[in-house]
Amino acid sequence: MTSLTDAGEPARGAYPGGVPLLVYTLLRLALFAAALAAGYLVGLRSWLLLLVALVVAFAVSYLALRRQRDAAALWLAQRAERRAAARERTVDEDAAYEDSVVDQADSPR
Repeated sequence: MTSLTDAGEPARGAYPGGVPLLVYTLLRLALFAAALAAGYLVGLRSWLLLLVALVVAFAVSYLALRRQRDAAALWLAQRAERRAAARERTVDEDAAYEDSVVDQADSPR
């Protein structure tokens, strides 16, 4: 049995299907850690190790994580649209309430 929202749509959890941005970030961090470990094993030390690991992780994530990056970007865009629609709906509801209060105050008793 699926519960429905007021709009008649199926109710969703806070993050249906996971959070692609979190998945993408964790994969990038894992790539950085792997590049860091590989650089350390090769003999890099100090700030050079961090710099090389950062560049390598960036390049590999850019080439290998395109699908996850696109999913994260789409998720962020959809989230922004939902938030803008909710904000607009709230403003409209507030304006309607304010109008009704003003109309009641202006009406003769």
